[in-house]
Amino acid sequence: MTRRLTVHDLQSAKGSRKWLQLHVDTPAEAAAAVACDITVLSCEPDHNLEPIRRAAPLAFLSAGMPHGAVASPEEAVRLGFAMINRGADAVYCSHSPRFIEAMAAEGIPVTGHVGLVPNRATWTNFRAIGKTAEEAIKVLRAVRDLENAGAACIEVEVVPVRLADHITRSTPLITMGMGCGSACDTQYLFSSDVLGTHSGHYPRHARRYADFVTLESELQEKRIAAFRAFGRDVTEGLYPEARHQVEMDDAAYDRLLTLSQSL
Repeated sequence: MTRRLTVHDLQSAKGSRKWLQLHVDTPAEAAAAVACDITVLSCEPDHNLEPIRRAAPLAFLSAGMPHGAVASPEEAVRLGFAMINRGADAVYCSHSPRFIEAMAAEGIPVTGHVGLVPNRATWTNFRAIGKTAEEAIKVLRAVRDLENAGAACIEVEVVPVRLADHITRSTPLITMGMGCGSACDTQYLFSSDVLGTHSGHYPRHARRYADFVTLESELQEKRIAAFRAFGRDVTEGLYPEARHQVEMDDAAYDRLLTLSQSL
């Protein structure tokens, strides 16, 4: 791509292309993603949003609106525009459709969420959603509600593959699939799961391709060793050496003493 990926590009490729998608936490991760032709990204709207945008200038970037950050559709529009102005191409929103509808009416591309929605997991627990026909129809109704609200994309998380396939084939929305096979328009994972950045629980659909926990542990050991050596050298008079400091010649110092008498 020689220009930034758009909603129109994603919608035009629906049914004919599978996009790779990552949720990234840092500019370095964003740069690594686009180096691998992963050009659909998501991130949090924290201090890294602008640096991530700069690291991936042509990627389609969805920034997450924190659940509960807004209490009215008007607030959602205001925050949505603020995120777009900071560099996001779309706003992820797990609020109700009326919030999404308000943003969509103003031309803000919105990504909704169905299936396992972590921000609403108190109603479902963390599990697969839609394994029964009765629960699956609720998921489909939620998809229709997001369609009617004007969403552009929809995250489909941890639903049966056949349900994800049905959703993808029957909705004009770009489906972003996580934990539901390869049925959706994007194959979506979190960079933290791919990189193995934590030692806690990993979801069933995650696959670790690296062990950053071990790498970070090794780096921490090197930090401690370097800081300890620094402290030891200072204590033993080995740092600073002459090459680490700036000197003043005798004439300049004598002149300083003379001038200082007038202070």
